[in-house]
Amino acid sequence: MALAAAVLSSALVLAGCARDTGSEPAAGGGDAAAECTRNPAPAAAGGAAPTAAPVAPNADASSLRVGLAYDIGGRGDQSFNDSAYAGLERAIGELGLPRESTRDVAAAENESEDSKNARLRQLASEGFNPVIAVGFAYASAVGVVAAEFPNVQFGIVDDSSVELPNVTPLVFAEEQGSFLVGVAAALKTADCHIGFVGGVETPLIQKFEAGFVQGAQAVAPDITIDTDYISPAGDFSGFNDSPRGAEVAQGQLDSGADVIYHAAGASGQGVFQAVAGASTPEAPRYAIGVDSDQYNTVDPPINEVIITSMLKRVDVAVFNFINAVAAGDTSVIPDAFDLSVDGVGYSTTGGQVDDIVADLDAYKAAIINGDITVNTTP
Repeated sequence: MALAAAVLSSALVLAGCARDTGSEPAAGGGDAAAECTRNPAPAAAGGAAPTAAPVAPNADASSLRVGLAYDIGGRGDQSFNDSAYAGLERAIGELGLPRESTRDVAAAENESEDSKNARLRQLASEGFNPVIAVGFAYASAVGVVAAEFPNVQFGIVDDSSVELPNVTPLVFAEEQGSFLVGVAAALKTADCHIGFVGGVETPLIQKFEAGFVQGAQAVAPDITIDTDYISPAGDFSGFNDSPRGAEVAQGQLDSGADVIYHAAGASGQGVFQAVAGASTPEAPRYAIGVDSDQYNTVDPPINEVIITSMLKRVDVAVFNFINAVAAGDTSVIPDAFDLSVDGVGYSTTGGQVDDIVADLDAYKAAIINGDITVNTTP
């Protein structure tokens, strides 16, 4: 696996796949903490980061029929898909969308393109408009089916490759939110050693890794960072394999990491279980969730190890897309849902990052103001 280049220092972070992290274990206890020199937070130009305004005023969605096609894991994954469903629920509550005029359908692991095509085609042929595909795995299917139904509006999460007038990409600056939780990890580690667990090694998930590494190194240039992926590109099982998530996380814990961030979908449940099992009052271990505020979605007491989550607001994107279709103007959808429109961010539930919120918001403001440019590749 490739070496991840240090972003703000000459330090090297060794990156690897799930088979071999390649990282040297950090020394435990106070010695490692003492060696973890931390930089001060940037001065926030213009004060705190601005509060995002709504993309557009609420429209009347009472005449719409909305179809939602989930990615692997489906509703109940306590992460990516559940966030999409939350956007649908918000449209029902705020835009007058009739619940009986909605349908959400699940995907199967490693299913064929024909299955994806059939799912989207069925929704469109049954009069659902818009149809929202949750995940980049639908890119080919959206290209095929949207061409067959030019009068149906399609939204696709995490992909911008389909160039058709009735297709709206709903993409995010995952690297920006990941930068902020990288800052949190570097400020919270006691052993100057943290980890990243990705679900599938794709360019999308590498954006999470890139931002996390850059954010951590912005705070602590000499920090050790393990990076692992549960499955290689093309094998999407890494998003829905909790036991494997636990195994990979355990390897990082054994190597000395005391804070682990996952971007692994439903496999993240295994990451949380491993971290909770390794944590003790004398040597606490922490986890960072993704997509949703996972402190609220993971059952206690396991959720107590989750200090923050990188919020990828798929719910915001889904809601705003439905609202835009209802208003008849999808051009209002931003090129990317980033920090400036509240498309990504971090959670504070549980109170474990309350003491570093000022630092996190200073970095947030610096990114929004353009003082920091976050990498999209490791």
